[in-house]
Amino acid sequence: MASTLDVNKTTLASSANRSVEIPRVSTTGLTATRIFSSTTMLSIRDAVRMAGSGRCVALSDGGDQLWPASHPRRIMPRQRQNAQVVSSASNSAPIWEKHREIIREMFGPVSEALIEDAGVISGSSVLDVATGHGEPALRIAEVVGPTGEVVGVDPAVGLIEVARRVAAQRLLKNVRFEVAGVDSLPFPDDHFDAVISRFGVMFFPSPVNGIREMLRVLKPGRPMSFAVWHYLDNNPFHYCLARIVDRFSPQPELPPDVPNPFRFATPGKLRSIVGEAGARDVSERLFRFSINAPLTVEDFWNLRCDWAEKLRQRLAALPTEAFIELKKEVLDAFRSYVKGSGVSFPAELLIVSGKK
Repeated sequence: MASTLDVNKTTLASSANRSVEIPRVSTTGLTATRIFSSTTMLSIRDAVRMAGSGRCVALSDGGDQLWPASHPRRIMPRQRQNAQVVSSASNSAPIWEKHREIIREMFGPVSEALIEDAGVISGSSVLDVATGHGEPALRIAEVVGPTGEVVGVDPAVGLIEVARRVAAQRLLKNVRFEVAGVDSLPFPDDHFDAVISRFGVMFFPSPVNGIREMLRVLKPGRPMSFAVWHYLDNNPFHYCLARIVDRFSPQPELPPDVPNPFRFATPGKLRSIVGEAGARDVSERLFRFSINAPLTVEDFWNLRCDWAEKLRQRLAALPTEAFIELKKEVLDAFRSYVKGSGVSFPAELLIVSGKK
């Protein structure tokens, strides 16, 4: 007989002395289930052990155990950060859909580099982790052909819906998209010929645990590859905007290892983590390319504002005169990179690869 769940809201003080809302779960005869919190998009994977007691349960930092509300590890800052990342990404889905062809062109060279380093060929089965709006999974589907298999996963429901629509429009039968986080991939062991992640690993709640899970679903002896940003100072695509915005709207320094685009900018940092997770023959290479967008500087400004929710919030908080001056300075900075009928920014990444 199916068990019933009573889900209410409760407020608990976190270890940082800030209160957060989580579901209160009481059960009757529930032995094993998967429960998803609508506020955090995180899964509880074991049994609810506080059956009928009205007590609260919460995730551990690894997502694999349950803790009573009284336990000091009940709410972890890393989980809140991950929930914020997932929520922001899902909310931005319409923006990614609007600009998907331009973004595909801008970061196409990164997809090709990952395809090369992961040894993707016709007939390969490939997993794309943190696929977002479907890239590079959609490009990989073209490479592996009708005898291959491509799966893209992302915890952001809105982005997965965008990816599914694009695949349907292109009549692609060899690619599918699923809502899943890297900590709990819904695939059997030793399934894929290659696993890749483009600009995803820097946002993993636990990079080591996520990479271990990616290794689990990878066939023995087969490769995985990651693309991450190199230093901010080497990437004018980012710093042209970031430096000016930070001057007008200063932000506190990020805590160590908080998820952000430059989390693994330091050479060797991600390589070490991939090795710690259990990969062998781990390598790292510097990848230089150009980010090309067939846009005017004004249109490029609009694109950057569209896809960054936090940037829009910071700009909206500025006085009108400050906003006007900031935008003028940013457009002037962008003009240094006008090339032909668009803009072109030199860019640097690190590509880290390893084998199971």
